[in-house]
Amino acid sequence: MLFMDNGMNLKKLLEKNEFIIAPGAYNALTGKIIEDQGFNAVYMTGYGTSAANFGLPDIGLLSMTEMVQNAKQIVDAVNIPVIADADTGYGNAINISRTIKEYEQVGVQAIHIEDQTWPKRCGHMMGKDVIPKNQMVEKIRAAVDSRDKSEFLIIARTDAIATHGFKEAIQRGNTYSKAGADIIFIEAPRTLNQIRKIPQMIDNDRLLLNMSPKTPRVSFEDLEKFGYSIAIYPGICLAASILACMEDLELLKNSGKQRDFSDIIKSFSQLNQFLGLKKYLDLEKKYSLYDD
Repeated sequence: MLFMDNGMNLKKLLEKNEFIIAPGAYNALTGKIIEDQGFNAVYMTGYGTSAANFGLPDIGLLSMTEMVQNAKQIVDAVNIPVIADADTGYGNAINISRTIKEYEQVGVQAIHIEDQTWPKRCGHMMGKDVIPKNQMVEKIRAAVDSRDKSEFLIIARTDAIATHGFKEAIQRGNTYSKAGADIIFIEAPRTLNQIRKIPQMIDNDRLLLNMSPKTPRVSFEDLEKFGYSIAIYPGICLAASILACMEDLELLKNSGKQRDFSDIIKSFSQLNQFLGLKKYLDLEKKYSLYDD
């Protein structure tokens, strides 16, 4: 599913100044739920991919192949743009070239690569470190040169606030923009004042903000007013799923019975309809063989 012709193209949406709200999906089902709720993009969360699909913390334990495979499953399940986490790009500038091609080939419309050292950590964990600016510039240039279509967007993320402070993060953001990144992502601003200042200090009209634990809570309406283009919410579906599982498992343990499915969905058939069962039943009927 490569760059659909139905208008749901991330670059076109940005060019029309449509604010992108991308909740985090950790698998195909959560991607479909996000689309069904009317959002205009899906964000494939690296933390969620690691936690939900492998039971592992987000500390660089997954390979590029594992991340791309999950991205493909989400892309195949939805008809809205998918933005994906690509960690540090999985190596140097040479490795970045392959990373770009792999994500682009499965239909992802944008990836972010970060300037952390490897193994990386979740952007909201302690103990991070960043590579020299010039090394990240090489990665960004390699990423831009390696894509087949300009519609595939390169998001450059810096984690320098945690390691070198706000001023260094701004300097890196501007350097990465000059190197050719389409969108700039300053990770984990600590205050509302920093959130307000970033759009004023970065020489790029396309900015992404990650609404995760260390980021102060701000409405997406305010983020758009401040000058951001994209807001991602990586943990929203993962946290909701974990809480729901814990509550229902506790109910089963304490009462001996599971919750009535009608409390969760209107009917079993409604769930199957949501999953696209009718389309496959129609195909089954169309291609069934009948005896003369």
